[in-house]
Amino acid sequence: MDRQLEAAGFATGEGGRKDLAQRLSEMLDPQIVLTGEGMHDYCRDWHGDVQSDAIAVLRPRSTDEVSAVMRAAAALGLDVVPQGGRTGLVLGGVPDQPARQVVLSLERMTSIRQIDAEDFSAVVEAGVVLEAFKEAVAEAGLFFPLALGAQGSCQIGGNVSTNAGGVNVLRYGMTRELVLGLEVVLPDGTVFEGLSQLRKDNRGIDLKQLFIGAEGTLGVITAISVKLLPRPEHVATALLALNSLPDVMTLYRRARQQCCDLMSAFEFLPPLAFQLAQEGIPGLQIPIDTSHPAYALVEISGSGLVDIDDLMARFLEGAMEDGLVIDGVVAQSRQQAQNLWLIREGMNEGQARRGKHLRTDVSVPLSKLADFVAEAEAAIARDMPGCVSVSYGHVGDGNVHLNVMPDTSLGADSIDPQIKQAKKIVNTVLDGYKGSISAEHGIGRLKKPDFEARLPEAQRQLLLAIRRGIDPDGRMNPGCQLDPR
Repeated sequence: MDRQLEAAGFATGEGGRKDLAQRLSEMLDPQIVLTGEGMHDYCRDWHGDVQSDAIAVLRPRSTDEVSAVMRAAAALGLDVVPQGGRTGLVLGGVPDQPARQVVLSLERMTSIRQIDAEDFSAVVEAGVVLEAFKEAVAEAGLFFPLALGAQGSCQIGGNVSTNAGGVNVLRYGMTRELVLGLEVVLPDGTVFEGLSQLRKDNRGIDLKQLFIGAEGTLGVITAISVKLLPRPEHVATALLALNSLPDVMTLYRRARQQCCDLMSAFEFLPPLAFQLAQEGIPGLQIPIDTSHPAYALVEISGSGLVDIDDLMARFLEGAMEDGLVIDGVVAQSRQQAQNLWLIREGMNEGQARRGKHLRTDVSVPLSKLADFVAEAEAAIARDMPGCVSVSYGHVGDGNVHLNVMPDTSLGADSIDPQIKQAKKIVNTVLDGYKGSISAEHGIGRLKKPDFEARLPEAQRQLLLAIRRGIDPDGRMNPGCQLDPR
């Protein structure tokens, strides 16, 4: 690619980058071209562990402008790194080749084009913040179930591009299950208009599925049509203490049978979660004894004639009578329920405040979740005795975040080697359970080597064929997921 730029008359050093940025300003509306110090926040990861650079940050305001950006980038031979709310955890939206890449931010495409209460659907542009969209949908008396800790800043387009998960996957599925149609700008600037709002459409291959989870490697998602649901009128949330993670799994199976599809979330937490949550959110109130071995955060919800509070009460009564649940608290108001969820969200902030650490996002079969956590944590304790393991996650879909905080007493220079060693240990144990190295965060650049090392050849060839067919020049987010060149 550097040779291609040079052949076009551009140097590849700092001067060449300025020339390319100037050409972009000439070819596009200069108001969408951002250069200089203003690019700083667009070229870093959410935790601040990685800082990069780019030729320019392009911030189009419409699908037509995205198309113009793609045509200009193609004419200049530039790579394009699509970017949403910059909350990703695998470097999928962080440029890694500053001399030949532009960042394409969707943050100015913020129109909610339509909310149709009769059709239970909506059409929303890619740059709309998830929380703002959920609030707008709620005002219409409906519900969009995707729920993430980063929903105050992540964007719908990024959610779709990464096939985001979150706490409600158990009941509503991944983002993929909520998408009816897509509008996508392809690498040459062509607009794929697929904003269908049909629930059933069996006319051949479902093309939208190619772009969901592709992390911007096939095109730029500019708008999405999504399913909406009736708003849950009744929600019951409980934080429960148990004697072990296997007991948590037993409680989950019982909840799945007794609460059925009304169970919307079931999370497991370690005792350390509460300390981390208070470090992340100072002053956060913890309404339960934090000395028990394991915890579960359970939520059931429904509308209409279902008595959710009674269902929760009867479920917990049986679990406590059988000695499965040893302590617990049930939220008595929406504010109390939000406080319980702040514990789950705050522990992520607490870990971030402790510094750089291993963040994993793995999945195993439900029946093996407790065994996997026990084996992986034991391996970390045996081989890296100064490190601290923090395991938590979404019980109902087998998704475990087994994070490892390094032993800081060994010095700053040891942090990265410790993280690398811990990742190798966790992934080795994971392979024995035939699990996935990415349950909901995606592959990005961070997990690319581990992804490629585990990729069966037939799958590799299919993925390469798709990428090369849609993006023959390999300009869409190269370095992310799988190298097309």
